[in-house]
Amino acid sequence: MAQGIRDKVAILGMGCSRFGERWDCSAEDLIAESFHEALADANIDRDQIDAAWFGLAMDEQNLGKSALSLSHALRLPNIAVTRVENLCATGSEALRGAVHAVAAGAADIALALGVEKLKDTGYGGLPERSRGTFNDLWQPGATAPGSFAQFASAYMARYDLKMDTLKEAMAHISWKSHENGSKNPKAHLRRRLSKESILAAPMVAYPLGLFDCCGVSDGSACAIVASPEMARRLGRTGDLVSVKSIQLSLSNGSEMSHNSWDGSFARTTRIAAQKAYREAGISDPLRELDLVEVHDCFSITELVTMEDLGLSRPGQGYRDVLEGKFDADGEVASNIDGGLKCFGHPIGASGLRMVYEAYTQLLNRAGDRQLVRPKRALTHNLGGFPNNNVCSISILGMLGD
Repeated sequence: MAQGIRDKVAILGMGCSRFGERWDCSAEDLIAESFHEALADANIDRDQIDAAWFGLAMDEQNLGKSALSLSHALRLPNIAVTRVENLCATGSEALRGAVHAVAAGAADIALALGVEKLKDTGYGGLPERSRGTFNDLWQPGATAPGSFAQFASAYMARYDLKMDTLKEAMAHISWKSHENGSKNPKAHLRRRLSKESILAAPMVAYPLGLFDCCGVSDGSACAIVASPEMARRLGRTGDLVSVKSIQLSLSNGSEMSHNSWDGSFARTTRIAAQKAYREAGISDPLRELDLVEVHDCFSITELVTMEDLGLSRPGQGYRDVLEGKFDADGEVASNIDGGLKCFGHPIGASGLRMVYEAYTQLLNRAGDRQLVRPKRALTHNLGGFPNNNVCSISILGMLGD
């Protein structure tokens, strides 16, 4: 394996806008909202930033295809700015670019920012006109709820579960997200829900009801990173959050064309997780991780992801969920900020929003939802469909720990 990036990059500062239906502002306003919080947190001047990566997934819907909108909105000092897009892992891709540039010595200080302004389009979901000729040819009628609903059916079939049992576990996940989101002042949805109301909600794509599905939001998140040596030169004398690992795994078509995949797990998550654990020096994720931010686009996705990350044994994820293993006071807290379900899902910002929560928790800044002395955190994105996706996993912790 390559040498990796463990502890080569520290996070100087982070920011995150309030997520939600932001009719009060433009995409540029959201960019400024997260950036100025990150800049103040980093305690640097914007002219000290050497390079930037800009995450924007639905380019035609708001800011256009290039990176110019970030450079203009922030009046960056004519530095290199690169726009990246990789489905729901877009924000994580922006961070990967900035982190790798610093680790390689190509930049002293780098910026990663993700944004999406979707509510103005008037769509309840994603305003896709086309996903490219391949997907239009092979999956012409595919929808996100329909595709992820098949996760549930395949999982039930593989482990011979009753659907009522699985539905109870999925309802627990949505209930947990609403409980956590109710304590987050930046979350899109802050209303608490009972499990009974979740189970009684209208069906979207069987067995996924309305409250098993996340919506989309407007929002932005931002990180400013540097080498630990540069952080010290800038006068940072306290604890530093460092990047332990960033890994990416993409489907290669085998899930769509070979019966070695039965649809009950995400192959890319398993591959990215194993690489991330090796890079971060983690041998027992259940004991060494204190919190995870996972891609809960649907409640069943979070359940399956716990097994793919090695936090539950295969076929036991539903049982662990029902026993509270991933609740706020459980063994490994999952989506303590409300997750995609309640914090919200502006596609280009979600990956960085997850890192923002991990960073906030590690520095004990999370207010009412603060966990007790967390030391390691993992973030996970799954963009696309279970049979054809982009998976990103990042692990953060305190420098030198």
